[in-house]
Amino acid sequence: MRKAARTVRVFPVFPVLLALVVLLGAVGAGTAPAGAATTVAPVRPAAAPGSDATGATGATGAGPATDIEQRLRSVPGLKVIEEKPVEGYRYFVMEYTQPVDHRRPWRGTFQQRLTLLHRSTDRPVVFHTSGYHVSTTPSRGEPARIVDGNQLSLEYRFFEPSRPDPADWSRLDIRQGADDQHRVFRALKRIYGANWLATGGSKGGMTAVYYRRFHPGDMDGTIAYVAPNDVDNDEDSAYSRFFAEVSTPECRAALDAVQREVLVRRDEILARYTGWARENGATFTVVGSADRAYENVVMDLVWAFWQYGDERDCATVPASTATTDELYAFVDQVSGFAFYTDQGLDPYTPYYYQAGTELGAPSFATPHLAGLLRYPGTYEPRSYVPREIPMRWRGQVMDDVDRWVRHRGERLLFVYGENDPWGAEPFRLGRGTADSYVYTAPGANHGAGIGDLREKERDRATAAVLRWADVAPAAVREGAAAAGPLARRDALLDGRAEAERLRAPRR
Repeated sequence: MRKAARTVRVFPVFPVLLALVVLLGAVGAGTAPAGAATTVAPVRPAAAPGSDATGATGATGAGPATDIEQRLRSVPGLKVIEEKPVEGYRYFVMEYTQPVDHRRPWRGTFQQRLTLLHRSTDRPVVFHTSGYHVSTTPSRGEPARIVDGNQLSLEYRFFEPSRPDPADWSRLDIRQGADDQHRVFRALKRIYGANWLATGGSKGGMTAVYYRRFHPGDMDGTIAYVAPNDVDNDEDSAYSRFFAEVSTPECRAALDAVQREVLVRRDEILARYTGWARENGATFTVVGSADRAYENVVMDLVWAFWQYGDERDCATVPASTATTDELYAFVDQVSGFAFYTDQGLDPYTPYYYQAGTELGAPSFATPHLAGLLRYPGTYEPRSYVPREIPMRWRGQVMDDVDRWVRHRGERLLFVYGENDPWGAEPFRLGRGTADSYVYTAPGANHGAGIGDLREKERDRATAAVLRWADVAPAAVREGAAAAGPLARRDALLDGRAEAERLRAPRR
């Protein structure tokens, strides 16, 4: 998907049996029945803000709740690393022991990082994943604000530090990722007995849908933001149509002209690029050379412009007659010369591996660059993954998910941005889909949210989220009042989450 955040403006028999016993002892919480009893400590006489002081019980009915940290520490396989101060909440950074292979749990474990923004055990839980790394800085996503609930955020497997050692990359697939979430849910549902919602943006939105496909009974609803659905990886004409129609003819022509001009001036700009790389210790082993990296950066220009920016940014596009300094600065601001270095690609190796084995990756026509591209066919995921990591396209995986959404999906909400290229291949509902919605925010980019929708659609989407979480006010349930978030906006917590929705690699 997209690259790191940047502003345009805006991861003999006895030994085998012994290993299995050790594993189950460490991670058994994720495989035990959701209603299994747990042992809890006595109730504290008083509680700090955001602590579990409501007297609520977990799913087990084990009795009055104790301090939430104690309850978390009692979960087998879950380790509390640290707690950070957050007004009105408690915020924990944790690790959970997961099997490398859920189908063969005796083959070893790894530690998966997760965070918890704790509100109360009797409030809904929003189970969030970006599909990439997890931030350990407190933030609150839009669904958690809408339902005034807890937010549990999970790092995707193989993103550092949640990577097995040694790393068997064949264990990185969407089913293993869904099973990771399932085990975490089973472990923590004992504490948080209210309704759960899955969410995420971009690859995280895709991840939330995949989780529901493989474990449809876990979540009470799914909110997937800007989630592409590349059903047929060989048919990408939708992306070419997007770039032929987005915004105005004048803006499209200006971007195309700049993209062409920086390839015409390749030798001059490339010399600056290689000089920058030497000064900063940047290398190009994975893509093959600075020249190949440069061509990829230029190919990204139009995609990144619309993914991160909006139509107001058309005024910032330089003329093709601009100085080389101006063109260099514009390309660096929008695409980022650092991204296709080894150092820039390394954090996103798991994403490109998945894009090249299951998820698919977009391609689009560039007739205005005819005769200027030296490396046709290299603008694809295999070019961004070290060659020592084998990749094999699995096929039909996305078709299976798409079929499930159309024929069996329920309580799904998809939100897209009108000017986001990733929305060119969206999830679509079918006759078998129930209580589900697809909305597009006008003029929005890859950071589109429910709050960006038109008023009536915003009200319907918010009401659905509240209803799925079982916290909708009576007037909203009865259609007598417009739906709105139950929690007030927090500029710091919510602002961080909004910025997070724009993080990830492009393409």
